Amino acid sequence: MSHITAKKGYESLAVRLNKYPQGAPVSENLFKILKMLFSEEEARLVAQLPIRPFEIATAAKRWSMSHAEASRVLEGLAKRAVLIDIYKDGKVFYVLPPPMAGFFEFSMMRTRGDIDQEMLAKLYYEYLNVEEDFVKELFCDTQNSFIRTFVNESVLTTNDAVTILDFERASHYIETSEHMGISMCYCRHKMEHVGKACDAPMDICMTFGTVADSLIRHGHARRVDKVEGMEKLHEAYENNLVQCGENMKSGLSFICNCCGCCCEALLAQKRFGNLQPIETTAYIANISDSCVDCGRCVGACPVDLIQKNEHVEILEDLCLGCGVCVRATKCKSLTLKKRGTRILTPENSVHRAVLLAIDKGKLQNLVFDNDALYSHRAMAAILSAILKLSPVKRAMASDQMRSHYLVKLIEVLGYK
Repeated sequence: MSHITAKKGYESLAVRLNKYPQGAPVSENLFKILKMLFSEEEARLVAQLPIRPFEIATAAKRWSMSHAEASRVLEGLAKRAVLIDIYKDGKVFYVLPPPMAGFFEFSMMRTRGDIDQEMLAKLYYEYLNVEEDFVKELFCDTQNSFIRTFVNESVLTTNDAVTILDFERASHYIETSEHMGISMCYCRHKMEHVGKACDAPMDICMTFGTVADSLIRHGHARRVDKVEGMEKLHEAYENNLVQCGENMKSGLSFICNCCGCCCEALLAQKRFGNLQPIETTAYIANISDSCVDCGRCVGACPVDLIQKNEHVEILEDLCLGCGVCVRATKCKSLTLKKRGTRILTPENSVHRAVLLAIDKGKLQNLVFDNDALYSHRAMAAILSAILKLSPVKRAMASDQMRSHYLVKLIEVLGYK
């Protein structure tokens, strides 16, 4: 009987994870991963947690336990970076982050002895790099990617350096974030355990804001100031790494410094580039007529989009506009130019979550976040049915509905 209960606990946890737009397709490897990260009892409890940030009293009520006991469980989960604890206005809130970017990465962002990281890394590799469902759903099953590229600021012309917007610069978040942490790169750490890591710097993963504060307090990140943060950014530039961060203008939690051989996002771009898994920068690589076809740039692109046949060519439709090729080759024939189309970036995490939820048919989970209440279950079912009607869904996808009404509605319900 205990085996059946445990299985139901992990199955319930998988259902809970998939209520959020950034979910995790069910497979045997997913259950193996969850069993390494959660005990049977933890899986049962976490499956009952709300999507939006909550206080201890909410968990205690859902778990039918005392405030003190709920606090002990939540603190234990936060110490392992399964939950993120947020201190705001003298109160502590908890939130279950998505698997990615979230507790999958956090489990490998430092060397740990409490779990078998080699076994975990191999499971991640099977689930993320061999199986395709997770990566395709995470990066490709939406019109609005959850991750975007930042331009390499060191290669911008003087005019572009002056006109580039703050949210388009990785340096802006380093210079202005209240909290900044540096951790081990999850992707290269994982690949190290399966014998596929490159020699790019490991201690270079950047987190910001309340997520950084939580990871720092529990030893999963090292606090740095903006001076060291900028040093890390230039170290990334020197190693031809691509800056990839959350696809929104404000409140970023992370910027990764990615290589084309280990990074989940860049590997997805190589495999599914035509599905646009990563949002591009406002720039695009351009080869001028002065190019002599020397081919030095061919190996510089982190996602293999520069090719040489009779002449050197860039697959412009897939170019991320990161600028790594320009810096790596230092060729005057290779430059960045502004794209002809405007890149639209969600304002914040709420806006982005709404857009992703609409695309994935999960908006009802954000708006009605309490399965225990019959009224919420009923309204969620109604909204789910409405979203299946294509004319209405197209109306919901309009700029006005997506950007204003739904965002404000969800903010009123507690997503701030």
